[in-house]
Amino acid sequence: MNVKKGFFLGLLFAFFALGFIAIQKATPAHKEDRIYKEIKLYSPYKFEKRMGGLTIVNIKTGDKEKPNAADALYRMDDLDQQWGKKHLKIVGNDVIIMGDNNQTVTKIFIETQKERDWVKKFFGI
Repeated sequence: MNVKKGFFLGLLFAFFALGFIAIQKATPAHKEDRIYKEIKLYSPYKFEKRMGGLTIVNIKTGDKEKPNAADALYRMDDLDQQWGKKHLKIVGNDVIIMGDNNQTVTKIFIETQKERDWVKKFFGI
């Protein structure tokens, strides 16, 4: 193999490696599907589709936030985490979702230790 082919293959490998790293950084953190979907029902933040991408809407206040497409999922995670710190708590094997006046809205049963660890880590509770 001559120098030109080696240089070309090295450059090609470098582009693939950088692309893979960029995709890994752009992907949001893994979520425990069952418990996240149940908690998400009570979160005041929802996505709304628009021509230029996604808008995050607070359904309680009507406030809209228009992050760029690359940051929309990360911003939604940030808003959910901020909401979760104030409105979620773990008691026994349940996640308790509390309203704005600290009244219990609902309880969600935690089935596995993995779900418990994820809730604590993701929401910081």
